[in-house]
Amino acid sequence: MGKIKVGIMGGAGYTGGELIRLLLWHEAVEILWIQSNSQKNKKISEVHTDLLGDTDMVFVESPTAEADLVFLCVSHGEAASLVQNFSAGTRIIDLSQDHRIAAQKNDFVYGLPEVNRAAIKNAVHIANPGCFATTIQLALVPLAKKNILPAAVHINATTGSTGAGKTLGDTTHFSERNSNLSVYKAFDHQHLAEIYQTLRELQTHIEEPLYFIPQRGSFSRGILASVSMEIAERIEEIKNIYKAFYADEIFVHVSDAPITLKQVVNTNKCVIYLEKHKGQLLVTCATDNLLKGASGQAVQNMNIMYGLPEDMGLRLKASAF
Repeated sequence: MGKIKVGIMGGAGYTGGELIRLLLWHEAVEILWIQSNSQKNKKISEVHTDLLGDTDMVFVESPTAEADLVFLCVSHGEAASLVQNFSAGTRIIDLSQDHRIAAQKNDFVYGLPEVNRAAIKNAVHIANPGCFATTIQLALVPLAKKNILPAAVHINATTGSTGAGKTLGDTTHFSERNSNLSVYKAFDHQHLAEIYQTLRELQTHIEEPLYFIPQRGSFSRGILASVSMEIAERIEEIKNIYKAFYADEIFVHVSDAPITLKQVVNTNKCVIYLEKHKGQLLVTCATDNLLKGASGQAVQNMNIMYGLPEDMGLRLKASAF
């Protein structure tokens, strides 16, 4: 098989920059073009300065050649209108939220590999999951698969500033974010819809038990989620359920020791730790919001679609210190 000819729509943001970084060194990929409305005709390395010396490509205003696969790294609401611009045979991976909900009557497969790998293999269009959604689902799907997810689940999850995108705003300004912590969209975050969608495919009698408190953290990247619930099963049984569910997953690891965010930052990993106190199960789960929560998972999905090793281009080391 020849190299996969790839185009990127919206390459100037954080997810676009991470995707470029991964694909430049992916041995099965050739990047044909990288589009940006705001940075057209600028060198990629002028915008993503970490790529200085890695590429001399420039941002283009519109696609310059027909690609085998197009990544949509555009704003929410913009991706849906772009799909029609590509031929029916062009594979698309959408990193926005526009195509994640099946009830919207589209042909996009929800791209959570640990649940939908078989469908991803044969898909033409993939809806890449959200960052909070990925982390929370990986913390819960083993229980839903066993049909033992309880009636109330409490989630506290903190994300880094890159989760808000590159455009400067009141809550992303250094003076606001540094040495600070805040709650936003309590109980009503947009990622809840896709989380419920997945959980209901595994456990049909879920009655919206998720009480989700998202937080903005004083750091650049990563998500740490603490998920608690009352559950009857013994901790040894629960650990066995998680380890069996993820036994063949190359990127999800169940730890026997408490976890930290630094274990996953700059990787496509998800790490999970389980403990129980007086009937309450605590699931701690960590991911990098830009990689397993966005661009890394998009590359993982591409690898699955093309029958490549799932970790190709994703053999990354965490910055542990």
